[in-house]
Amino acid sequence: MTATPRFTGDAHPYGGGDPYADYRTADFPFTHHADLADRRLGAGVIAANDEFFAQRENLLVPERAEFDPERFGHKGKIMDGWETRRRRGSSADHPWPAAEDHDWALVRLGAPGVIRGIVVDTAHFRGNYPQAVSVEGTSVPGTPSPEDLLGDDVKWTTLVPRTPVGGHAANGFEVSVEQRFTHLRVKQHPDGGIARLRVHGEVVPDPAWLAVLGTFDVVALENGGQVEDASNLFYSPATNTIQPGRSRKMDDGWETRRRRDQGHDWIRYRLVARSRIRAIEIDTAYLKGNSAGWASVSVRDGEEGDWQEILPRTRLQPDTNHRFVLPAPAVGTHARVDIFPDGGISRLRLHGSLTDEGMSRLAARHQELGG
Repeated sequence: MTATPRFTGDAHPYGGGDPYADYRTADFPFTHHADLADRRLGAGVIAANDEFFAQRENLLVPERAEFDPERFGHKGKIMDGWETRRRRGSSADHPWPAAEDHDWALVRLGAPGVIRGIVVDTAHFRGNYPQAVSVEGTSVPGTPSPEDLLGDDVKWTTLVPRTPVGGHAANGFEVSVEQRFTHLRVKQHPDGGIARLRVHGEVVPDPAWLAVLGTFDVVALENGGQVEDASNLFYSPATNTIQPGRSRKMDDGWETRRRRDQGHDWIRYRLVARSRIRAIEIDTAYLKGNSAGWASVSVRDGEEGDWQEILPRTRLQPDTNHRFVLPAPAVGTHARVDIFPDGGISRLRLHGSLTDEGMSRLAARHQELGG
């Protein structure tokens, strides 16, 4: 396995032109997992000890950080990230921060789950980024307040130990803790600024909640569904198709490049657990001249099962939500949507309920991961 790249030290001062021209980044092995700190899932930065120069909420903005060299406010340079004031020492004889000094922010994950990797992005923080960062996680049920999370009875697990980071860089960290987390505590040592935080992992839903719901979307990201693979990701990620809510713009869905052959495109999904599907929704919202022409849906029961078509190839309309009630429930653990010949869809919904076996497996995994 290739070691995760590490960036340290200052970036060059901004010299004009494209500010991302000298941005340092890499292909991290965990970014195919969903972002558990996505605002669309309900994530939030619920507290921070200091946000003098730039607000903590910027950490979870879905778009990449922007830089305006002319933008200043009453407190100084306005940065698109979370930035704290400069720490000082205890006296004139010791003006430097103490070794243990740090700033912190509490992050509520939008969907609790197992974390596979974290990206601490210091884009545009060239000489004002933290010297080092660390990240801890905890699992607290319900909706705890910041005061609850900072209580002495809350156990925090180290996910990223205190590690030097680089300015104007995507600092990636693989995480190997097999545990379900609901909240993170991000620390920057001793002070500075972070532009964005991404928390990649696998959603682990609460089986008791799903049991009460009865019928729900068994492929939805927030319920534990996930994209396993797709034929083409040229314009947008396939994970968009199982995000909450309806698409709000064209790139908030899945769109493929134009085909010039006789093939077709597809996405393969893993359901939250073995499920009984009763109805299907295929939405092409905001895809007007580029929606898929036709679509079909198939399911497979188990890793080695055969694919069974449950929705035959059906004509789709642009910018339209299509609903289909199945004549009989379809049981499976995986699903696949095929689109013909290319184009895109914005959302896929598979409405159903867990089988007894599916509920048992989900409950066992939830308990094993400390849920």
